[in-house]
Amino acid sequence: MIDYTVDTNDNELLMLYRENDEDAKNLLYAKYKFIINILIKKHSSQLNNLNVDYQEIYSECSVGFSDALHNYRDDRNASLPTFITVCIERRIFGIIRKYSRDKYRNLQDMYSLDFIYVENGSRLMDIISDEGEYDPLKNITEEEDYKELISLIKSRLTKNEYEVFVLKIRGLNYQEIAKILNKNSKQIDNTIQRIKNKVKNIINRNN
Repeated sequence: MIDYTVDTNDNELLMLYRENDEDAKNLLYAKYKFIINILIKKHSSQLNNLNVDYQEIYSECSVGFSDALHNYRDDRNASLPTFITVCIERRIFGIIRKYSRDKYRNLQDMYSLDFIYVENGSRLMDIISDEGEYDPLKNITEEEDYKELISLIKSRLTKNEYEVFVLKIRGLNYQEIAKILNKNSKQIDNTIQRIKNKVKNIINRNN
């Protein structure tokens, strides 16, 4: 019998989880269930405005969590907690679309600039534009241009930078990103500054 601890390697736990080991499943959930709470809180205003039942929200988030455990591969450009974040938020966006379909017919248009087209995420502008600064993305209006830009950015960032990038453009703050990636806020701040510089250089060269 394996002596499970919170420090047990995630890949080992995933392997056991896929062999229907309930202890491994429970430990993975215990380690990362805080991500569900972070994302529900992040979207709470919109979910409340749409009168979405909390149990339905949590149930969908749990499905997203299970999706992440089932589909994660260690050769992805993301750690397990980052992949869990992406999968859970995809489910939350699904709830928002479902409840908004009749009330907001143009939901996709409303969110077109709020979504990162890699992994169905959200905002790019928040990470590269400081308040009061000229917005370098104002001329990027077509979805295909945006997709190309995201692909180029991904190719220029390190694995660690891309993980932080994915979480930041999803609207998570420094403290939340630090908690998900098990780093301190200063490390995240330094990484984001490097990302901003790289992204601005990419945009300047392509304008």
